Amino acid sequence: MDLKKHILNVKDFPIDGIDFKDVTPLLNDADAFAYVIDEMAKFVIECGANVVVAPEARGFLFASAVAYKSHTRFVLVRKPGKLPREVIDIEYTLEYGTNHQQMHKGDIKPDDKVVIIDDVLATGGTIEAIVKLVEMQDGKVEGVSFLIDLPALHDENLLQEYKVQKLVKY
Repeated sequence: MDLKKHILNVKDFPIDGIDFKDVTPLLNDADAFAYVIDEMAKFVIECGANVVVAPEARGFLFASAVAYKSHTRFVLVRKPGKLPREVIDIEYTLEYGTNHQQMHKGDIKPDDKVVIIDDVLATGGTIEAIVKLVEMQDGKVEGVSFLIDLPALHDENLLQEYKVQKLVKY
């Protein structure tokens, strides 16, 4: 399936110079959405994962359905102040500053096999932070799955130590 037909490019959003990938048309097409979920779920199963981890917000849209389809647990990664229980926090560097990602302490169990799911791979900073959150709880990242890859924005060797699924490249 040509998923690019279901992803719109929105110029200068949310700021000038950004070419935003709008996945809402894909979500509004039952066949395209089912295709993405099926492909990601196959990847999760092939990786032997028992946990799917995803960052807010658009990662949640795909990961919760993939967790259901692959019959795995789903663990949320959120920005500070969004999770109600004790969290593990990691600070990571962005192009212009820093940010934080958090996960509930204990949501990843020692020896859990994890696949991280997100909508877009851009610079990779968010995913690298999530890998560290998983490893801080003695989980093992078995794979990483993305709907969209923007290879011009990251090193080609990024995530080379993991199985990586990229459904669309721009």
